[in-house]
Amino acid sequence: MDILQDAGQGKTGAAAAGLTERQGAVLERALGLLVEGGERALTTAGVARAANCSKESLYKWFGDRDGLIAAMIAYQAGKVRTVEVSAGALTAETLRRHLLAFARDLIDVLSGDVSLALNRLAIGQASREGGGLGRLLQERGRRQIGRRAAALLEAGRKAKLLAFSSAEEAYGTLYGLIVSDMHLRMLLGEDAGALKKEFSPRAEKAIDAFLTLHGVKG
Repeated sequence: MDILQDAGQGKTGAAAAGLTERQGAVLERALGLLVEGGERALTTAGVARAANCSKESLYKWFGDRDGLIAAMIAYQAGKVRTVEVSAGALTAETLRRHLLAFARDLIDVLSGDVSLALNRLAIGQASREGGGLGRLLQERGRRQIGRRAAALLEAGRKAKLLAFSSAEEAYGTLYGLIVSDMHLRMLLGEDAGALKKEFSPRAEKAIDAFLTLHGVKG
């Protein structure tokens, strides 16, 4: 059984981003348009038509196009599950299982067509539009995920299962171990099918390495 579902605390997608199911469905369709047609397909009229909603609803929920893109990024980041767990509820085994579930979700989301499309779009815009999308990806994407993951790491430290001086730095180490060069290789067009064979063992090795570095021996 999935430990996050079992715990009832693994919020994903719309719930993690503080959205209704309807808003999440609209953002899912908008992300699909981005993958299918690139930046040009991502217009307010196009999203409204594809999602079967009014442009007025889009403006009410997300504001302008930049607000829509920011919501898309936050929604996509919400697919990486983390749990809100107290230190007293953690054991070495459950901490490892939570971290492993996080690692698998992170790899799955970063390797998906949507995340690759968003990152490629940000790279393409970086020189001509001042890197606004790149900043959104950092703030609404990686940092949002990082803040939630850091809470789990802090719970592990309070439970005396982890040792580190900075949760932010510990998360940076965890992220680097999980992602390594995988995301760059996929952005550069390496065959996703071949890389997917690495995903499960990559997650296991990353968490084992992180716990070797920061785990407290019982």
